[in-house]
Amino acid sequence: MKFCKKYEEYMQGQCQRKKLPGVGFKNLKKILKRCRRHLQSRDNTALVPDHFGDSNLCGRPSSCPDSCPVCDGTFFPSLLKEMSEVVGFFNEKAQRLLELHLASGFRKCFIWFKDKIQGNHIALIEEGKELVTYALINAIALRKILKKYDKIHYSKQGQVFKSQAHSRNLEILQSPWLCELMAFHINSQETKANTRNAPALFNGCSLIFKDEKPSLSCELFDSVKLELDLTCSICLDTVFDPVSLTCGHIFCYMCACKAGSVTIVDGLKAASPKEKCPLCREAGVYEGAVHLEELNILLSQSCPEYWAARLQSERAERIRQAKEHWESQCRAFMGI
Repeated sequence: MKFCKKYEEYMQGQCQRKKLPGVGFKNLKKILKRCRRHLQSRDNTALVPDHFGDSNLCGRPSSCPDSCPVCDGTFFPSLLKEMSEVVGFFNEKAQRLLELHLASGFRKCFIWFKDKIQGNHIALIEEGKELVTYALINAIALRKILKKYDKIHYSKQGQVFKSQAHSRNLEILQSPWLCELMAFHINSQETKANTRNAPALFNGCSLIFKDEKPSLSCELFDSVKLELDLTCSICLDTVFDPVSLTCGHIFCYMCACKAGSVTIVDGLKAASPKEKCPLCREAGVYEGAVHLEELNILLSQSCPEYWAARLQSERAERIRQAKEHWESQCRAFMGI
């Protein structure tokens, strides 16, 4: 079955139960189809060099100009709007689900009654699976429609648009909540026997180790696989007390504080907007950083010896930084 049909069937099945925003795959393909007809009618008799440098007499249209009047006025604005809706919906739902799962006591009861949520822990697990599936299938839809755009136009504008969307945090695969949901799914696998079957498109998540380096792996369909590396690129070790910057890169909390030129007492929100991610060099990525609590639980249970040793070493550093902070505060208060 072609992906377009599979995607449409999935979205229609989801919309029967609840309204979900998605990539308008069919409408975007219609825009590209109109563009193809426009190019063929305009350039039908032109001699077009093929990929080997020879002239092509079959009437294939030449490369689309830098600005395409048929596509650019409707294709990219429509896609940008749909991407914003998909990412916004996913982040909101995932954040609410994980907030409910990690809450305890009176706060948990308050959230349940406030949002009028009905169900139990098993229902949360099922919703988490559905959200991961929703994120991955929309990411695939985006990749395929941009690939088709470049194929029709003989350009790389689709990849440029994808890079721009990533810099604006509109790429769903860079969402920290996707990583958290994957960790939540693995942490909940022990109750898997009591849950219903997973959605047909979802083959599950797992924590894998290659050369003692961990990564999160998730499969959708038979050929699509997502892997998220869990090695901090600053200390070159497994992320400890992990935090995700808004650009999507994951670091140890203490390493991120050092990169953002702040202390652990001040926190990442105190980092200057000019401070950049150590990997992608994007500025202003610290203020909206997210603590990955589910991932923290997963790694602490999977690497207990490493976690205990790292906890002991970091505790001493945290005490030292806290002591220096309060000493400086006292000197400032005393006017020394």
